[in-house]
Amino acid sequence: MCGIVGHFGPQNSVEIVLEGLKRLEYRGYDSAGVSFIDEKENLNVFKKSGKLQNLKDHLGEVNFTARSCIGHTRWATHGEVNDENSHPHSNNEIALVHNGIIENATYLRKQLQDQGFKFQSETDSEVFLGLLAVSRKKGLSFKETIIESFVQIEGNSAFVILDSQTSDIFAFKRGAPLVAGINEISSEVLVSSDPYALAGMVNKIYFPEDNVICHLSASNKNLLNFYEMDGTTSTRYLSKMLAIDAAVSEKGDFEHFMLKEIHEQPELIRSLTQYYFDGEGLESLKRISKIETSKIHISACGTAFYAGLLIRDFFERFNRINCTVELASEFRYRNPIIDSKDLGLFISQSGETADTLAAHTLCKNEGIKTISIVNTEGSTLYREATDNLLIRAGIEVGVASTKAFTQQVLTGRLFSAALEGVLNNEEEKKKLVNKYALLAERVDELLLKIDEIKEVAEKIYNYNGFFFTGRGAYYPVALEGALKLKEIAYVHAEGYAAGELKHGPIALIDHRMVNVAIIGPELFEKTISNISEIKTRKGIIVTIGEENNSELENISDYYIQLNLKGLDELRPTYINIVNQLLSYYIAKLKGTDIDKPRNLAKSVTVE
Repeated sequence: MCGIVGHFGPQNSVEIVLEGLKRLEYRGYDSAGVSFIDEKENLNVFKKSGKLQNLKDHLGEVNFTARSCIGHTRWATHGEVNDENSHPHSNNEIALVHNGIIENATYLRKQLQDQGFKFQSETDSEVFLGLLAVSRKKGLSFKETIIESFVQIEGNSAFVILDSQTSDIFAFKRGAPLVAGINEISSEVLVSSDPYALAGMVNKIYFPEDNVICHLSASNKNLLNFYEMDGTTSTRYLSKMLAIDAAVSEKGDFEHFMLKEIHEQPELIRSLTQYYFDGEGLESLKRISKIETSKIHISACGTAFYAGLLIRDFFERFNRINCTVELASEFRYRNPIIDSKDLGLFISQSGETADTLAAHTLCKNEGIKTISIVNTEGSTLYREATDNLLIRAGIEVGVASTKAFTQQVLTGRLFSAALEGVLNNEEEKKKLVNKYALLAERVDELLLKIDEIKEVAEKIYNYNGFFFTGRGAYYPVALEGALKLKEIAYVHAEGYAAGELKHGPIALIDHRMVNVAIIGPELFEKTISNISEIKTRKGIIVTIGEENNSELENISDYYIQLNLKGLDELRPTYINIVNQLLSYYIAKLKGTDIDKPRNLAKSVTVE
């Protein structure tokens, strides 16, 4: 969940690492720090709790010149948020940054204390520094020191380490994200927990597998070498050209990344069918169209889990395939019944979500085929799945997912269509392409009347709590809408199947509660009846539904009208974008940090 960056090369490493950390601050903003070798060959460490700007202020106006530097943005797991627990950790000879959790840290800490190592923090990360320091006293080479230390720790981790004796940088990982990159023209080499940090700086990237050491050094012929944990040269990495423009990680004219990413959705929707029906994605879709299965296990976390609920409906409605959807954190421990002919489908924006990866491993160990719906090409999930469907959402910087959810759902519909045989039916394929184009057009229209949604937000943002309700395919959208509001506005919000209100939750309804009621043409009368139960108890009713409907107008305190005609199974995805905007403007009125909500990080790489 933390952001890590390392740089080695002729340019000022401190500036480059700070730029990388700026791009990765959405992965953790409890603290930030850098460590570098200055022109006098001294190891420097600067770190500060709070946001990256605090670190920059701490560094002041001094122009630090360095040719190697490592940096970190922290999402706290072990130890409170303060300067001492911030990364990098250093003993004046070695500095390191860490992403992940050392599960046996308590045991190792006691051992190291018995051997005389003095801890300066409460973090599990400093335990690895202690292991390195103790091993180095044995006279081992630094590579040997790393190997001896790494085998002693348990859990998923990625480390980037700076050696003061050589100015070299070493990076390696187990079950956590790590990517290296090189700019062959300027002789720059970088390493990070996220390829977005390298955008515009390198032209080739490498995704090393677990237990591969990346060595960034001027002594290397290629500046970047890879080694196995026995010290031999490694070829266990995926390499590809990097086609990410650094400009896409900027907000442009938008106040927040979240708003920018909401506005990117129409064009992303249009390009998705082009990619899969006429572009490079066609081969992937053809491959998965040949899969035969009688049951699909969908596993994901958070927003991706709610996308999975909508995708389940596609498989069951159009393909009549039995489909289960479970939270990855529960699925992996439930001892699920998995048949050899089943299929596993795993959904993750980052492709590095720890619980989803563990659930995927469980299915692979059972010998079944697995498919990922993922945004990050080259991520761990992408590399380990049998096959992949990229959602092609581009960089999503806002911690609260918006465009990734939309693209996940729409990619899932294309998967369902491929299994249905649409690829071999030009008429049906054209219908689906037109439906996606219509959805993009409707979202464009919605974005032109944002002021209406903003006005509703102004009327309701100070109420005590929010119930998002829906039935059928609109129930997952109610869950996602409530999550979005909780994430960025810090208010109590719950998503419910509308028919379940009378089974307990209605006890909470009074004049201080808002019901955001999501209503499609399916189960319309029953949903109206459910809303009436809340209206009778003086709850505030905000309806999102078909335009020019007198019943909705009469029952609503506030009525957000949409043209749902022609969208069919894509209606819930369209309505969800209203929820995104409603949450955004409520959060803005409350003055929260929308792109970096408290206690959250973009990619959850620990349990």
